[in-house]
Amino acid sequence: MGKFLSLITLLLAAVFTAGTASAQAPAAAKKEGKAVIYGSLESDTMEAISKAFTKKTGIELDYWRASATKVMDRAQSEFRAGKPLFDGIATNDNPQQIMQKEGLFAKYDSPSAKAFPKDAIDPNLGPRYRNVIIGIVYNKGAIKAADAPKSLEDLVKPQYRGKIVMPDPTQHTTTTQWVASLDKVLGGKEKADKFIRDLAAQKPILVESLLPAAERVATGETPIAITYVKYAFIFGQKGAPLDYVRLPKMMGDGHYIPLAAKAPHPNAGKAFIDFFLG
Repeated sequence: MGKFLSLITLLLAAVFTAGTASAQAPAAAKKEGKAVIYGSLESDTMEAISKAFTKKTGIELDYWRASATKVMDRAQSEFRAGKPLFDGIATNDNPQQIMQKEGLFAKYDSPSAKAFPKDAIDPNLGPRYRNVIIGIVYNKGAIKAADAPKSLEDLVKPQYRGKIVMPDPTQHTTTTQWVASLDKVLGGKEKADKFIRDLAAQKPILVESLLPAAERVATGETPIAITYVKYAFIFGQKGAPLDYVRLPKMMGDGHYIPLAAKAPHPNAGKAFIDFFLG
């Protein structure tokens, strides 16, 4: 995994410094001055992208970050009130599909989409720019590798009671979808239902979304988290002693960045999407 993630880091660095031909913003986009994006992409990642985008195009990026569910709630509220402030949304598949059905997005075929394989392009949302995998992350300072869970089913063992943090599935769309799909990795609905009941009996600490879950395990406040496995690397780069459990099967979600149907800065929004996907 270390070599793979190092390669990703190098590729991202190349993208941020080189840019793409499609990132040359037209005069209309420059005249609008800024693009407003809502999303659940990590702020430090978007900050790096934002700086490269502004340097390349002269257009500012105004980014608001929250959990996928809160991003959806805010965007829907603005849209229903007839006063949307966003030009695009960068978050995961399920909330995007819900918003798309409500008419929040315009059909935009970015020239950067040509670089993506056909099976990675949603007909309404455009290219899937990343896949994120949910699994078990643990703090090696709090739990020795030999004592860490080896499977999802291990999480319901008595020794892990009160030691697990996860997003609240009644409040977080991605986790709701993960829980509802557990039959796919646990061998059927009956096993999944039993696991869910047993996991609830463990009294896990429930937080707003996947990032706060990772933050708690990074500090050692809670030893084990159900969260994105990528956080083992991201927080590990900052010195947190994290690792993830190598499960035989893990579920994930794709992320998209569609253009808003009533974007206040549509040309700047398109320019950012072109750059981001490029």
